[in-house]
Formats: sequence, C-alpha cells, structure tokens
Amino acid sequence: MDIFANFMDVFLHVDRHLLELTAAYPKAVYFILFAVVFCETGLVVTPFLPGDSLLFAAGALAGVGALDVTQTFALLLIAAIAGDGVNYWAGRRLGPRVFRKEGVRFLNRKHLDQTYRFYENYGQKTIILARFVPIVRTFAPFVAGVGSMDYARFAASNVVGALAWVGVCLGGGYIWGNQPFVNENFSLVILGIVFVSILPALVQVVLERRRRGGPESPKTVPLPEE
Repeated sequence: MDIFANFMDVFLHVDRHLLELTAAYPKAVYFILFAVVFCETGLVVTPFLPGDSLLFAAGALAGVGALDVTQTFALLLIAAIAGDGVNYWAGRRLGPRVFRKEGVRFLNRKHLDQTYRFYENYGQKTIILARFVPIVRTFAPFVAGVGSMDYARFAASNVVGALAWVGVCLGGGYIWGNQPFVNENFSLVILGIVFVSILPALVQVVLERRRRGGPESPKTVPLPEE
C-alpha cells in the first residue's frame, strides 16, 4: 500500500519530485515528462496533473545542465501538440454522446456550455489562450471537437499555443528558475506566470462586457446529430 501511495504522490506531483527523478532515471525522465504533459493536455479526465509548474521545473533543471534543453523543449512541444490533437478528436467522436447522457462523472453540460460561450466570444484564439489556464487547458480542445471546430483552424492554433506555452514556461524556468527568490517562492512565481499569461484575455473580457452593457445571455452549444 505504501508503494502505491508513493507512486501516486510522484505521479500527481511530478513537478516537486523532478530533481529526484532526474538523478535516479536520467534517460527515462524525458519519457516521464512527455507522458505527464500528454496526459494533462490529451485526456479530459486528468486536468489535475501539473502543467505550468512541471514545465518551469524542467526549464530550471535544464538551466543547470541536468536536462538537455533542446531535447526537453522538442519532446514537450510534441507532447502538448499531440495531447490537444487527441483531445480534439475524442471530443469530436465521443463528446456529443457523452454530453447527451446524464450524470457523467468529470464531464457535464454546464462546463460544455460555459466553454462554448468562451468560443463564441474569442473564436480561434481560445485554443491559444486556454494553454495558459489550468483546467481550461484540458477541456478546451475537447469542447472544440464537440463543437466541430474546423480542424485546420484548430491545428494551427494548437501549434501556436503549444509553442507559446512551452516556450514561456520552459524558458522562464531556464532563465530564472535557479534564482534564490524563485526557489523560495516557487508556487507564487508559477501563479504570477499564469496571471500574466491570461491578463490580456481578462482585459478583453472586461472591455467586451462594458461594450455590450453587461454579461451575455446564456448560450448552449448545438450538439451535432448522431
């Protein structure tokens, strides 16, 4: 039981254990990084996995030579793009049937409709902006698939968003991750990165609501015919 508990702790908080994993498994740690990022972005049922903090921690280790920065960037970029792609097709193929059912755990019509309204406001930019918002990052491609967003548009936004997300978080860790202040206030730094990343979107939401004179009326996503 203790072994299972330890495994789950490492799996769910791999960002905190990354230094230990890198020292113990210098080759396999790349696969671990790839798997966690792929699952966090590609499986709609695992939004609880670390994303921003894991990339930042990986960048910090690359900054001291414990990880190869080029290999790490390439693998995480592929994982992020592939994860969103799988999530999109899962939403497109399975989403409508899942959301028509009542009481489906982890997924509900309310989340679908809320995300759809976000798409109504920001369209293609949603896939890029969502990369920097935990939880939303996991659900956005799934909802894009449910709503049958044009795949060419989705794929372009997927690549741009992945480049921005991996570049900012991994690059931030590489440049600043080993500064004493950052090490002592790691959680606050990650929150700061997330806040700065989504600030333009928040400003746009406020301006849009002021322009329209208040919150939008509720909208529901039209599910495709079975």
